[in-house]
Amino acid sequence: MSGLLFRSIVEKLRLPIIQAPMAGGPCSVEFVGSVLKEGLIGSFGFAYSKPETICDELSKVRSIRKGPVNANFFIFHPLEAPAAADLQEAVLALQRLACLEQSAENEHHGQTLFEETEQTNFEDAAKAFFEESAKKLLAPPFFPSLEAQLDALWSSPPDLLSFHFGLPPSWVLKKAQQIQTPVLVTASSVDEALAIDQSGASAIIAQGIEAGGHRGYFDTARLNDPLHGLPTLDLVEAIAKHVKLPVIAAGGIMQGGAIREALRRGACAVQMGTAFLACHESGASKEHKQLLTQEPHRGTVFTKAFSGRYARGLSNRFTEAMKNKPVLPFPQQNSLTGALRHRSTQIGNPEYQSLWAGTGYPYCRAESVKDLVDRLEAGYHAA
Repeated sequence: MSGLLFRSIVEKLRLPIIQAPMAGGPCSVEFVGSVLKEGLIGSFGFAYSKPETICDELSKVRSIRKGPVNANFFIFHPLEAPAAADLQEAVLALQRLACLEQSAENEHHGQTLFEETEQTNFEDAAKAFFEESAKKLLAPPFFPSLEAQLDALWSSPPDLLSFHFGLPPSWVLKKAQQIQTPVLVTASSVDEALAIDQSGASAIIAQGIEAGGHRGYFDTARLNDPLHGLPTLDLVEAIAKHVKLPVIAAGGIMQGGAIREALRRGACAVQMGTAFLACHESGASKEHKQLLTQEPHRGTVFTKAFSGRYARGLSNRFTEAMKNKPVLPFPQQNSLTGALRHRSTQIGNPEYQSLWAGTGYPYCRAESVKDLVDRLEAGYHAA
């Protein structure tokens, strides 16, 4: 499918903006609906979602708002169960981290991460906590079936499909062409963009190194340095010179003037995630929103420690303590740390949450989606 259908969708938008798909909580039905209300493309991050959840959320958002909806999925790579020694090392790293949390607990928070009883001390409770998570990694499936996820939506497809971490299988592209649904694929380099350009996809999301969340690189074995890559606008310009498909700029775009500059450099639209995270309607945790708007000097880091794959987020005790520690491959590490992240959110402790954010997060404000889009529109027309 050419990029003509995608371009026609963009031309009808209030601003050439795709609200970025963010898996794991931020993209609630209310949030995506509020983006659609403002005349933009709203996105769901369905990477880890069950088929019934996908159907339910797409149905609900359609019942409350009209507008183009994007459904995003990950391209997971084949995995085997981790070797016993590797799993033990990864679990032990997290258990040691829990002991660090115990020493800092009185200073920062009133509730501990792990429940102690008369029979267990903190260390034993932490050991049991992570060993329970580790049991889930002993046998497949280690990630959702893309086929099952997509089967849930073919009868009533979203307006767009997008994929992260690689090209979708050819059967996905053929099916999308049959039902006239544009397919967007993330590229973190010119080489990846060239592969997308020849694949039958509809548009290329050029993800620069400023972007928050997981980097969309294809080959995990080739990226040893997460900072190896181009800034967003340079990547857009480099890709646009070599491809026929429309290019979408993603990473570090926080203001209306930056949208205008991205278009000048060769993009036909932008994808913005961090800019929306602190909005009232966002499903991000209260602590995540507070840090985005109140701690501009905290800074961001790339880490594999939460998921097993490089992702950019706010620095916290977890990212600092887990530097150079053993981790499992993606998404096994994500499954191993899932209960820890959930518990940290449950007790309101941001230091063990995955606080994904791009480098431009100091521009975040605690505001409604409407106020954000009004502000972006004013800056876009003033630029």
